[in-house]
Amino acid sequence: MAKANNTDLPKKRISFSKVSLTKIITFLIACLVIGAVVLHIDDSKIQSEEKNMHYYKGVVQKVVVDNTQEDPATEGVRRGSQTIQVKLTNGPYKGKVVSMENYLSAQFNVYAKKGTKIMVRAILYEDGPNFSVYNYDRSLLIYGFIGLFMVLLCVIGGRKGFFALLSLVLTLLAVVKILLPLLLLGYPTLPTTIGIIAFTTIISFILIDGINKKTSSAMIGTIAGVVLAGFLAYLVGKIGHISGYQMQEAESLYLIAGGDSGIQITNLLTAGILIASLGAVMDVAMSIASAIHELKEVNEELTTSQLFRSGMNIGKDAMGTMANTLILAFTGSSLNLLLMIYSYGIPYEQLLNTDSIAIEIIRGIAGSIGIVLTVPIVALISANIEKNKKHRYTK
Repeated sequence: MAKANNTDLPKKRISFSKVSLTKIITFLIACLVIGAVVLHIDDSKIQSEEKNMHYYKGVVQKVVVDNTQEDPATEGVRRGSQTIQVKLTNGPYKGKVVSMENYLSAQFNVYAKKGTKIMVRAILYEDGPNFSVYNYDRSLLIYGFIGLFMVLLCVIGGRKGFFALLSLVLTLLAVVKILLPLLLLGYPTLPTTIGIIAFTTIISFILIDGINKKTSSAMIGTIAGVVLAGFLAYLVGKIGHISGYQMQEAESLYLIAGGDSGIQITNLLTAGILIASLGAVMDVAMSIASAIHELKEVNEELTTSQLFRSGMNIGKDAMGTMANTLILAFTGSSLNLLLMIYSYGIPYEQLLNTDSIAIEIIRGIAGSIGIVLTVPIVALISANIEKNKKHRYTK
């Protein structure tokens, strides 16, 4: 027995090193692909930054005049105006102390005190720059919060947490540096979005768990579930006359599309649903594929039908919580809108047929349907792949 155990240890080490090497190679390939596409994209046609407007960091040196007071109507939020002196800490005006007016309202509320870090907006005119308060400088807080998440993910998750972090970074890069520019350049919305989703899904699963039967099942199930969710959302939107033009940002996007950008607004709603439902669908797909894989490892005699039924039972538990998570996430993002509509006492029939509410319902239901459909797809694919798995040893 001792001899058998000794021979097993090197195999595990070799297997681990192969998986790690696969993940590293996958990460490097993904970086090269993203880098090559980013270099190929000409974003000079789509980014219309104001040449005469710049933003700098500053620290309040002195509050010269403070005419603000707490407003009971806005739960004690201070309103009024201030005259402040701010020392700029970066940019071409670094070290310069400038005086500016700071107007506070319920929506725009930057209450300055000595030492407060703020962002300053500088508009350049022929007779010199005009400085004004833009917002609080939250850079350090946000970076610290992101850093805390990264540390916790790596410490608690270990190696898998580290590779999960890498997959998250690559996903964000693919969305921000590839998907958004391509959409602004007028590339077809749905094919482009589905392509990015497929790319990030494959990369994420490989980085998290390597290339194996389990991840293969999860990849196929995730892509299929997300695409089906998007198709249903597109179909319901077409029948219900819902498109990207009913979204809140439609007017601004329409103005952008009227310039050099060829952005196609119509299918942006469906594209957003595809991206929003991806994380939850990936979670469900991996949970089912992993569970079926472990069941097959424990009992080699389980049939394809038994593995499928087990996967469905596991999926039924997962789909309930994930569907709730997705719908509640969309509800939470629309909480202000729901409060406003409820306060008006809008009748149910009118509420149901309001563009904004219809959009949120389609978003939540389409993503939940994607989760529900992913369960049988992954269970079926995983059961067949695991059952057809060749035995390591032959008699």
